[in-house]
This record gives sequence, structure tokens and C-alpha cells, in this order.
Amino acid sequence: MNSKKVLVSPIADRLRSARTKKGISQKQLGILAGIDQFSASPRINQYERGKHVPDYATTARLANALSVPVTYFYADVDELAELILLFSNATKKKQEQILNQLKY
Repeated sequence: MNSKKVLVSPIADRLRSARTKKGISQKQLGILAGIDQFSASPRINQYERGKHVPDYATTARLANALSVPVTYFYADVDELAELILLFSNATKKKQEQILNQLKY
């Protein structure tokens, strides 16, 4: 039997995680990202359930509203997503140190 692995976008889980960590509702997030207030909650709910995947521009607005880099949403490995968050929150000097350490 030939079984195909279904690829699921990591955006749903990352979005839910970042939103709950920030402590805001789906509606609040949608409004902060420029979604009409009457459809904000249902749209974010659909994104978090993986029913729909936001386009890049919408994902960038969501990232901005949640103060996370947009690349965080596309990381398909949890450790990489965590590294992206840690790296983005580090000072420029610390980022340079991390990069140098990883290079050598």
C-alpha cells in the first residue's frame, strides 16, 4: 500500500502559540492585523485550525501584530521556530556571536 504523507502548513500551530503567548483573542489579533472587525475572529479561527492558510502579506501583518518574525510561521521544525524567536529577540551583538559560533 502506497501511503502519501500529507504536508500541513505549520502556520496554524505557530499562529495559535504566538497569539496565546501574547494573551490576545482571535478577534483582537485579526483587528490588529487589519482584518475587518466583523470577520476578524472567524478568519483567525480558520487560520488556527488550518482550514485556510493566509497569504504572505496577511502572514506578515499577523507577525507584526504578534511581534514575531514572519519566518517563525514557516518553520516546520519546533526547535527551528524556537531558535528564530530567540535569535530575533537577541541584541545585534548577541546575534553576531551566535552566527560566528554556528559558522565555526
